[in-house]
Amino acid sequence: MSELLKNIDARTRLAGTNKLEILLFTLGVDARSGCRETYGINVFKVREVMRRPTITAAPDMPDAVQGMVSLRGALVPVVDLGRYVGVGDDAAREIMIVTEYNGHTQGFLVEGVDTILRLDWSQMRVPPEMLTARLGGLVTAVTSLADGRLVMMLDVERVLSETSRYDDAFLFRDILPLPGADAHVVYFADDSSVARKQISQTLDAMGVRHVGAVNGRQAWEELSRVAARAETNGRKVADFVSLVLTDVEMPEMDGFMLTRQIKADRRFAGIPVIMHSSLSGSSNHQLGLSVGVDEYVSKFEPQRLSQVLTRLLGMTEPASGR
Repeated sequence: MSELLKNIDARTRLAGTNKLEILLFTLGVDARSGCRETYGINVFKVREVMRRPTITAAPDMPDAVQGMVSLRGALVPVVDLGRYVGVGDDAAREIMIVTEYNGHTQGFLVEGVDTILRLDWSQMRVPPEMLTARLGGLVTAVTSLADGRLVMMLDVERVLSETSRYDDAFLFRDILPLPGADAHVVYFADDSSVARKQISQTLDAMGVRHVGAVNGRQAWEELSRVAARAETNGRKVADFVSLVLTDVEMPEMDGFMLTRQIKADRRFAGIPVIMHSSLSGSSNHQLGLSVGVDEYVSKFEPQRLSQVLTRLLGMTEPASGR
């Protein structure tokens, strides 16, 4: 398994090319379909893969959290991913994927790991409504393999949020309305339902109007329509769009590609772009800067996000309305 993730740092060169590598894994047989489904997680989020260590149970933990393990002197929570998703009740999950994102480290128990698949984000599709309904919105993207298998990307940010018991009221408590906020419109893109909810809550607390999208492609199409409408009316796009906030990992078009297209189009001149990601590595910050993002803010830090939004919105001409 160590060979599987060998030279993982070198994989950062894929970021910014609309490509990704995903680690494929299984959780067991899904009683609803009778199949052993294949799931995926971005390799950028994976620190290591190991045999299941001894887990120490802890009181008052969410149902899917098995307990804690000590990894290099740090206590790490362990989530039985099959139990969380609701599949493979009888599976022996003896493999642990150690993940690191949003500044947190956690272990995911899985039945087995398969291989690492390299592909283009354009090959990842928004999941069909039937699949979204069946798994309660846990799948953010899907793709097909050459052997016909369907790979489902799990919303690991949602897993972290729900198993960590974030206190939302506390996170948003000190965010104040921005003077003149109703003159601004923020467009944002994120494939995680949890992240979209937190972005909306932050902007609502600030009193800023907003338009959301589930991926970079959808956001670019909407921004292009706004730009065309502004051009037809002899207006600037900045009259309708104050700022763009984008995730990095998204199906069909990632945040790096979205930022590149915005910054390369003169119609969007002067409109700041914030990259809002759970990928906290310095290499991703540098790549964000290289494609022209104005700020890089980690997810699940609404206070920090509101501060950056306040500063950047104050630097732009207020939007006069859609």
